[in-house]
Amino acid sequence: MERKEDRPTSGRRGIIARHPVIFNIVVIAIVAFTGLYIVYLALALFTKHGESDKVPGVENMTYTKALELLHDKGFRVDIRDSVYRDDVKPGLVIEQFPKANSTVKPGRKIFLYINAVHPKEVVLDDVNHPSEYAMKGLSYRTAMAKLEELGFKNVRVVKVLGATDRVVKVLANNRPVRKMQKVPVNARIVLEVSDGRLSALKDSLQNEEFKNAALEGEYVAPYPDYVYQDDEEYTTGTSSQEPSPAASSQTPAVVSDPQPEPEETPSQYLE
Repeated sequence: MERKEDRPTSGRRGIIARHPVIFNIVVIAIVAFTGLYIVYLALALFTKHGESDKVPGVENMTYTKALELLHDKGFRVDIRDSVYRDDVKPGLVIEQFPKANSTVKPGRKIFLYINAVHPKEVVLDDVNHPSEYAMKGLSYRTAMAKLEELGFKNVRVVKVLGATDRVVKVLANNRPVRKMQKVPVNARIVLEVSDGRLSALKDSLQNEEFKNAALEGEYVAPYPDYVYQDDEEYTTGTSSQEPSPAASSQTPAVVSDPQPEPEETPSQYLE
């Protein structure tokens, strides 16, 4: 004989058995809704939904003072980068992110950019020959491009006597820079570059040598009006006269044409 307490249970089982797909969909929907609600409560708890704070401005403050102020407001601090600027005192905050008065969640991390206490140091020439001058032999344009890329601002070019437009040496704060040597980026750089005048000077000297060689062995008489004869006498016209040593060592004088004698007049013959 069937008991009464077993009838409802068997009825529910009958519904599930008749509609298993619908039952599973309902169960899945309930579980999903419950999970979404739990996630929403967790996000609201961890993200502090509905709460916000304003970021205080800490630029141009010292690092210690900025750190103290941000911690007092409940923010976290991270040093993003350290740069060097000549126009800013070392140790000051150059930039912050997020910016001042930005609305953010409480406890957000604030990134700070600090001006370095010491300038950045770089190597001009990384070839492992410490006894040689840095950048020696590079072209002028290549050297200037490399210095600009490394961050040097104070660069002066000095032309020296040389054959080509190549770098002779580099001076940092009036001291020669060697290979593998580190130099601060705020140093005063003097770039000595040859100007090519040496090639022109060599060509000029060679031309002068050729000219002297062409003239070698050719006699130029100091007195063009005189003719040198085998008897070592200088003659001009019908008179024979040897020039004095003093006259031969001086620049030949310009001999003017003789004045024509006055013509005889008929009166002379009458007399």
